[in-house]
Amino acid sequence: MRSRPNGIQGPAIFLAQFIGDEPPFDDLDAIAHWAASLGYRGIQLPTVDSRFIDLGLAAESQAYCDELNGRCAEAGVVISELSTHLQGQLVAVHPACDELFDDFAPARLHGKPQARTEWAIEQLLLAAKASQRLGLTAHATFSGALLWPFFYPWPQRPAGLVEEGFAELARRWRPILDAFDDAGVDLCFEIHPGEDLHDGASFERFLTAVDHHPRARILYDPSHLLLQRLDYLDFIDRYHERIGMFHVKDAEFLPSGRSGVYGGYQGWVDRPGRFRSLGDGQVDFKGIFSRLTQYGYDGWAVLEWECCLKDAAQGAAEGAPFIAEHLIQRAGRAFDDFAGVTASPERNRRILGLDDSR
Repeated sequence: MRSRPNGIQGPAIFLAQFIGDEPPFDDLDAIAHWAASLGYRGIQLPTVDSRFIDLGLAAESQAYCDELNGRCAEAGVVISELSTHLQGQLVAVHPACDELFDDFAPARLHGKPQARTEWAIEQLLLAAKASQRLGLTAHATFSGALLWPFFYPWPQRPAGLVEEGFAELARRWRPILDAFDDAGVDLCFEIHPGEDLHDGASFERFLTAVDHHPRARILYDPSHLLLQRLDYLDFIDRYHERIGMFHVKDAEFLPSGRSGVYGGYQGWVDRPGRFRSLGDGQVDFKGIFSRLTQYGYDGWAVLEWECCLKDAAQGAAEGAPFIAEHLIQRAGRAFDDFAGVTASPERNRRILGLDDSR
């Protein structure tokens, strides 16, 4: 296991939006060198493409994991975390979304929701072992959703529907959380619309359902909170003890008399709420980095590029210096130490007028 630093690590970059079929985005070594050339120190690695990691082999072979770490080190980066966002989504799928989410699974599982769920759970169990072998301490995923079609209470929900949905979600995730606990790795759920864990209240429901499992953590992405009109700084104050990962992603919300939070079924460019490249949106990153530093967060600051206007290459190039400029070197001493005075229990009592000798 890698030693933890004194402060936020970064910059790192989530590779999901960059992986493709053209160089340098079609090979682990090439994309790692590309990331390092832009100033990134870490890469967050999706696990659905065997060109970048063979998840089954990584779970079984320490030699293979050592090789992966060595290839990344040679390129000038480390693997910050693994991601099973797509597989995690498939742990819990409402039937209304079955056909859409089939695309996240191998073709042999299409039209077979039960087999697809079993495959997804196995993928998470492999990811726990792979993360352990790679020396990682946190893992990124989605919770999936059984209740999302009912997020707005119309038609009226029958009594007990929400409770049963979270009870079932907990039944599916509890063995996975236990496997991550055995591996010594935190399982960080991205708080995200479309997932049953989409805000603080829903995360609290889940946490209660899994008996406050120590490995149930949060992947904090302020863009999703801003677009829901949550106070994303207060979110850190409330849940900092559970925040185990951080996606650095910007967003803006520009409502009108025509459209608001729900977006009117419009495409991303025309929605009032849309993701932007770092610095182009409304997120207060100085406040976020300050809050996370205040509470002792020492994980990675990971760029997730999703912008409906700016090209990916420009967003990636601008992301590393943006994150680097926001990193805070935690103070090693109090600013007023120069004026420090001597202290003792006896002196403190005298100052308070409690000198027993009087």
